[in-house]
Amino acid sequence: MTRTLVVKATAGADAPERCSQAFTVAATAAASGVTVSLWLTGESAWFAVPGRAAGFELPHAAPLPDLLEAVLAAGTVTLCTQCAARRDITAADVLPGVRIAGAAVFVEEVTAEGAQALVY
Repeated sequence: MTRTLVVKATAGADAPERCSQAFTVAATAAASGVTVSLWLTGESAWFAVPGRAAGFELPHAAPLPDLLEAVLAAGTVTLCTQCAARRDITAADVLPGVRIAGAAVFVEEVTAEGAQALVY
């Protein structure tokens, strides 16, 4: 059975340590060969937009653009439909490889056999 790690990032610059933890865990898992799905919700939704991750700073943390790039290269990154709509972010506004999907897709992922979900 293949295990999948679903990481939901709910924080952005408003809670930088929590945000960085979500991206770090997702990128580390992806680099380790684990199937990873990173969900951007709440304030982390902004990191689906080109250039926004570059403005994130947290001392002693890996650069957010590098972590996001690692997940995009080896896993999936999903922007929450409602979170995108509340911020007027459309599919035309997001980084290549980022999809926009809602609760039904999230529930499908986290309830799949072998899935482990983490929420930060």
